[in-house]
Amino acid sequence: MQFHALIEHLAYAAGLALLSAAVVRLMIAFPILDTPNGRSAHKTPTPRGGGLGVVLAFVTGMLALYLTARFARIAETQFLGVILAAVAIAAVALVDDVRNLSAKLRLAAQLGAALVAVGSGLVISRLALPWIGVTDLGLLGILLTLVWIVGCTNAVNFMDGLDGLVGGTLLIAAAALALIAALQGGWFVYAAALFLAAGFAGFLPFNLHPARIFMGDVGSQFSGFMFATLAVAAARFDGQQVSFLIVPLLIFGLLFDAGFTLARRALMREKLAEGHRTHLYQLAQRAGVPTRAVAAVHWGFAIFHAGLALLFLDMSPGAKPLVVLPALAVQGAWLAYVMRRMRVAGLGWR
Repeated sequence: MQFHALIEHLAYAAGLALLSAAVVRLMIAFPILDTPNGRSAHKTPTPRGGGLGVVLAFVTGMLALYLTARFARIAETQFLGVILAAVAIAAVALVDDVRNLSAKLRLAAQLGAALVAVGSGLVISRLALPWIGVTDLGLLGILLTLVWIVGCTNAVNFMDGLDGLVGGTLLIAAAALALIAALQGGWFVYAAALFLAAGFAGFLPFNLHPARIFMGDVGSQFSGFMFATLAVAAARFDGQQVSFLIVPLLIFGLLFDAGFTLARRALMREKLAEGHRTHLYQLAQRAGVPTRAVAAVHWGFAIFHAGLALLFLDMSPGAKPLVVLPALAVQGAWLAYVMRRMRVAGLGWR
């Protein structure tokens, strides 16, 4: 990419960030209030739905892309359906922010959007396994893709419960993905990640502790879905599709917390659909770790994972899946730290 083109792209992204910030300010001025309850980290009614700024910044960027960028129309028209599906998820989630829709309806919307993505050709068709090699998945690939998209969408949504945590993490992850996609020549993924980063750059200043507004389901579900589909798109960076690991690696801190919490609650026979305050980030905050510190730890995870993702690019294909081991080690250390703070504070898992 030429230097002047990079400057133009960054200037356009700055404009999208300003658009996002303007929308967020409107959502603060005309609020959808989030009234605190026993599971909330906040104490006073706070506006939510600030993620609408991220959505509109992304959609505006994509509209300009498809109207003006020749390469987008030649190679990436399959993403039109995915973008429309993401907008549909955002619309349903915005209604949920206002009226609290049923979990079944939200899941149906997510599954429908995932089916659109798979129908557009975004499927994980093979998987590279250490010491085994590349394995063709066949029809199993479709099922795994659906599970990944719905799972990632919900994981990001579940983790959006502390000021600045998810917004800052996704800003770093999106910026890193844009850089990696540019290095790999994946120009649609580059543009989409850049637009997401711009949207979060406009939203995050209003979400830092103490937050003036929350992302809401409109932002978290939309972002989770887009990161999930971009992960499948990034699999095309190499013929073995091992590049699928890039996006899960970038948001590994969110995925680990959500996955660990879901597995633990299932083992403890808790009702998985019920709200709770037992995510690791919530337990850390309840055990006395300041809100800003918990968010900063997750930002640190995102920066560390971005470094691993850049290292991933230069690893041999057989060794690339092993890049998750350092990420797992860091999350294991965080888990041990949170458990120690819980013991000191006298907190249990429920």
